[in-house]
Amino acid sequence: MSLDARMGALILELRRGGVTDARVLGAIETTPREVFLPDPFKARAYENVALPIGHHQTVSQPGVVGLMTQELDVTDRHKVLEIGTGSGYQAVILAKLCRRLYTVERHPELLAISEKRFAEMKLTNITAIAADGAGGWPEQAPFERILVAAAAADVPPVLFNQLAVGGIMILPIGLDEEDQRLTKVVRTEDGAETHDLGPTRFVPLVDGLAETGE
Repeated sequence: MSLDARMGALILELRRGGVTDARVLGAIETTPREVFLPDPFKARAYENVALPIGHHQTVSQPGVVGLMTQELDVTDRHKVLEIGTGSGYQAVILAKLCRRLYTVERHPELLAISEKRFAEMKLTNITAIAADGAGGWPEQAPFERILVAAAAADVPPVLFNQLAVGGIMILPIGLDEEDQRLTKVVRTEDGAETHDLGPTRFVPLVDGLAETGE
């Protein structure tokens, strides 16, 4: 099956799974996932599964990327913060939808590879930094949207405080990989509204910058 046919089959699977936003599907369809994978996994790029990218990290399955992006409700007016750049796959999809993306990665080696990919794809609205994602990016706050690609025990107050009133944060909650829930948080004038989006599985949100080779 050709790459185009495999991509078409994946998009159909995502639609059946509830990802129906045309802009989100368009961003996924125009983002070649194989570019973000190590050579041994490129042939599996259009399977709806998470795949390893090194440093004990994975690129999320397209269904999860699609759902998180759809629930984030991003427009070209929004400034977005992403915690956990990883391979850069989710970042590229967000960058195609938002005004400006700020993305934080604790593994400098992964970030260097991702930044090279951003440059090769001529995406000029992404600003990336190697830093402790748990601290967010206070110098650039507030953000209209925040996406966290690592699981926390609860909504992290530091990140919540960087979310604009009326803004949306999507993140996995639960440190037990068998009992994580994808959660949508909307900041209100009085606090927060939370919505359970279903079970998920992410690596934990870890404090600090990773050591070289970690």
